[in-house]
Amino acid sequence: MIIIVDDDADQRLALKLGLELSGYPVREAANGAEALDLQREHASRFLITDIFMPESDGFETIAAFRREFPHTKIIAVSGGGMRAKHDYLASARLIGVDATLQKPFDVDELLRMLRSMETGRP
Repeated sequence: MIIIVDDDADQRLALKLGLELSGYPVREAANGAEALDLQREHASRFLITDIFMPESDGFETIAAFRREFPHTKIIAVSGGGMRAKHDYLASARLIGVDATLQKPFDVDELLRMLRSMETGRP
């Protein structure tokens, strides 16, 4: 099971469809608080979270998951808007995410990353 966290409904839907077509069950959340509620209801193995969101941003979401669900694999994604994208994704790596992807990215790239994380092989 995978939880996708993104305030952009179109982005969530695109990721959900791509992952489900490849056999992954997916749940969606518009923010970190919703994602934590989903995880508490039924633990997911993976969390894919955007960095820049209103309310609870990706960094807060990552920190909360690391505290409460330390074994969940986390992938941080960001387009960063006008910000320096690589700086925020590098910061996400420093606070404990398992992988990062810069938007826009290809769903096949995400699938390769998930499979690598499942098997423990690059």
